[in-house]
Amino acid sequence: MDYPSLQQLMPDGVIYRNEHLGTLEAFLPTGGFNTAHGPGLLEAENGDLLCVWFAGTFEGNADVSIVCARLPKGSGKWEAPVRVSHDPERSEQNPSLFQHPNGEIWALYTAQLDRVEGKDNMQYTSIVRRQTTRDFGRTWEEPEVLFPEEGTFCRQPIQILSNGRWIMGTWVCSDSEDGLAGDPTAFRVSDDRGQTWRVVDMPKSNGRVHATLVELEDGHLIAFMRSRAADNIYSSESFDYGSSWSLPVPTELPNNNSSIGAVKLQSGRIAIVYNPTHAPDPDPDVCAWPGLRCPVAVALSEDGGKTFPLIRHMELGEGFVGRENSTNNRTYEYPTIMQSRDGRIHIAYAYKTREGVKWMSFTEEDVMGKKRETTGRYNPTSAQIT
Repeated sequence: MDYPSLQQLMPDGVIYRNEHLGTLEAFLPTGGFNTAHGPGLLEAENGDLLCVWFAGTFEGNADVSIVCARLPKGSGKWEAPVRVSHDPERSEQNPSLFQHPNGEIWALYTAQLDRVEGKDNMQYTSIVRRQTTRDFGRTWEEPEVLFPEEGTFCRQPIQILSNGRWIMGTWVCSDSEDGLAGDPTAFRVSDDRGQTWRVVDMPKSNGRVHATLVELEDGHLIAFMRSRAADNIYSSESFDYGSSWSLPVPTELPNNNSSIGAVKLQSGRIAIVYNPTHAPDPDPDVCAWPGLRCPVAVALSEDGGKTFPLIRHMELGEGFVGRENSTNNRTYEYPTIMQSRDGRIHIAYAYKTREGVKWMSFTEEDVMGKKRETTGRYNPTSAQIT
């Protein structure tokens, strides 16, 4: 199948080939919503790709709902999103997708009360809900409450470890003077396939949130976190399948107080997708909002997350440089990352200041800069450049 060369992305879901970067790209249909944010990705058992995000007038408003778009296996076009959630009193946000071993797919997301007069941030009222699809995202069952403790927030999907344990990174929001800077990370752990859960706190993790974890080897986990201080991505390790965690420490990668994504690739490398910017003169104990959410980069580590020598900017945006140049650059933010069974890497992120969601697919070699001979043709069945 021939794919058109990228000239200008339109929100039609059509896959284009970016001849400059060697990537495949699509601007997913918006579904008629004003804004889009916080996407999550999954390759379903049947080979379809699913992308969820939250959409509505603006983050925190009660009309914000979860939606899901689908790229059928063998197709060159993403379908329009379908609505997943529909609570008229809560803003539903930060969705992720989990493939249950029984074949179900879960959408996991936060649900916080609508804004009230005098309070703009209602994250401390959030609970975590689950909705199930049994037809690969076409229809969704009614929501259930997974974690009822108010203030619970999530971003990464449930991970199944080598010993069968399920673990999910969450953090706890409070209505305190510290605000978001006081949010600590707390993992949810289940040893009975999600029937019951217990909480494992990460020590001294206030302001280190959005934990996205990978299993380096049996029982040895590493979690990477967004920093409310907009200084660096932080990491913490566990050597007992997530039953205890080390104190979070900064990595060499900058963070701008925006979400990140991480995955262990089939090669054994760790890939992190993020905005490679930080606040001017950040204080690790003070929450900062520099607004620098461009470009989007992918970094590779060959030593379990200690160093990241291989980095490539995958989304260049408007391309303006300089401190606090957000007036000229739009935002390209909240990226998520996954690797499909064929080895290709997929990322998705809020596009052009949340106008919609952009999806991009490429190979590990594309990040590393290795040259590949291609004909510019893409086989969507095998998901390989031919």
